[in-house]
Amino acid sequence: MKKIKISRRASLERRELRDRLAGLCFLLPEFLGVMIFFIIPFGIVVYYSLIDGVASREFVFLDNFKAVLQNSAFRTAAKNTAVFSAAAVPLAVILALVLALLLECRIPAKSALRTFFLSPMMVPVASVVLIWQVIFHNNGVLNEFLGVFGAAGADWLHSDYCQIVVVTLFLWKNLGYNMVLFMAALSNIPTELLEVADVEGASPLYRFFGIKLRYLSPTVLFVTILSLINSFKVFREVYLLTGKYPYDGLYTLQHFMNNTFASLDYQKLSAAAVILAIAMVIIIALLFIVEDRFGRDVEG
Repeated sequence: MKKIKISRRASLERRELRDRLAGLCFLLPEFLGVMIFFIIPFGIVVYYSLIDGVASREFVFLDNFKAVLQNSAFRTAAKNTAVFSAAAVPLAVILALVLALLLECRIPAKSALRTFFLSPMMVPVASVVLIWQVIFHNNGVLNEFLGVFGAAGADWLHSDYCQIVVVTLFLWKNLGYNMVLFMAALSNIPTELLEVADVEGASPLYRFFGIKLRYLSPTVLFVTILSLINSFKVFREVYLLTGKYPYDGLYTLQHFMNNTFASLDYQKLSAAAVILAIAMVIIIALLFIVEDRFGRDVEG
């Protein structure tokens, strides 16, 4: 009997070893891809941020970071990026949640509304830029419309209203996808809890904040991070609308990095990229902490 148990244990250990080796073989291509295309390039960026030049390669440690933080163009770009993200990301989350709750109700033309909000995802970037140029140009449709009522127009992309134009563009492009994510999350909330809340006479506000929002907290976190990442991608549209050097209010970190790359100043570019990466890690970590504390009782 002991020999049989030992042989069975040995066969189980061999099977477990084979399973682990098979799992490692399946993970190896993915691991190599992440190493080659993400980890190693980021390590090279960190290395470039710590040297004074590609030729001399002398370590200067934090000198490049100090030079970037003292650069007026970088400070302007960082401020504009922070202002844009602080305005666009909460709006993208809140408005998408409101739309999802609205489409959850029994309203007419629900399918048409869903299609309307999802249609911007299918429009190419070049077409989006063309539409916005036609609307917000100094001699565009919006100024002509305002002129009908005797109101003075504005050069929207070269004035203090430029951020409003880009935030509107960002929301128009991203609300539909965020709305679909919230609709999927709403459908996964246990109906038993909502029925019990109805029987107990809970108010609509309690049903939303006490039940729905707690179960939606992981989706809120995901949508917030996704919207934050997409807020940095808006550079494509702004670049096509205004070029390399836009109005000061639209000069973002991506403009700074793009122009720095064009001037082949790799040290400044790398230092700015590392600073941006650190800021993103801190923000996302704070979001995870908030979500963990808010949705802990639901997960338990």
